[in-house]
Amino acid sequence: MWALLALASALCLGVYDIFKKISLRDNNVVMVLLLNTVFGALLMSPVLISGIAQGNWGLGGTPTGHLMVLLKSAIVLSSWLLGYFGIKHLPLTIAGPVNASRPVMVLIGALVIFGERLNTLQWCGIAVGLLSLFLISRVGAKEGFPLRESRWLWFSLGAAVMGAVSALYDKYLLERFEPLEVQAWYSLYQVFIMGGALIILTRIGVMKASAPFKWRWSIPCISLFLTVADIAYFYALSLPDSMIAIVSMIRRGSVLVSFFYGVFALKESHVKAKLVDLTLLAISLALLVMGSGAGR
Repeated sequence: MWALLALASALCLGVYDIFKKISLRDNNVVMVLLLNTVFGALLMSPVLISGIAQGNWGLGGTPTGHLMVLLKSAIVLSSWLLGYFGIKHLPLTIAGPVNASRPVMVLIGALVIFGERLNTLQWCGIAVGLLSLFLISRVGAKEGFPLRESRWLWFSLGAAVMGAVSALYDKYLLERFEPLEVQAWYSLYQVFIMGGALIILTRIGVMKASAPFKWRWSIPCISLFLTVADIAYFYALSLPDSMIAIVSMIRRGSVLVSFFYGVFALKESHVKAKLVDLTLLAISLALLVMGSGAGR
């Protein structure tokens, strides 16, 4: 059951990336992201309303719990903002594999922050994953996005790094609070943060210099598919005998959905070279999973 939920989460994440690409074409990134946070908060509002109606303000009933989730909101938003700019300007067949390298970064973070010891298979997985990222940067250079000069490729890498930071922080948060509670409150706090950011950017004139906003019905679909993907992911992890390493790998399989959309719908180029990179990334994730199993 948990494997099917992880597969459903991966499928929804792949569609989520496609709707982001459609929504951001010639559009204002900040406004699209703001609406994404609003729709996400609305989708999670029943959780908040139910708790508040029972006199429960959540997250342990202390300001500390809410401050911890507020920090998570800021981390996730920074990842989204970088990722939105990256996916707007980069081909999906480049942005997708970069984002899918997140488990490699999470494992490196666990090594540095939590002092976890890695076995041979995990070290091999990290090495192959880094090689995949290097080759992706080479392909990007052929398409006019060299790593040294393309801020959009750096934005995409930055989004993956901040996403990995969020995942590492989740490990800390979910030991203390319920997953749905965390998801609901950080969705709400994101609206406040993005609303404040919009006011500041408007006053300093940044919004005037940005692309004009265009409403598209694909915009609420971003929030819908992301929310469903996260609910399936959290529920999969809550089931007995679920293996987080396997769930994480299946979830990163979302790159296949966006990758093939980029190939067949958007007719993106250098497909063979990108398939090699994608294969190396798949090998990297498989080595990480096998290494995690070996460490049990």
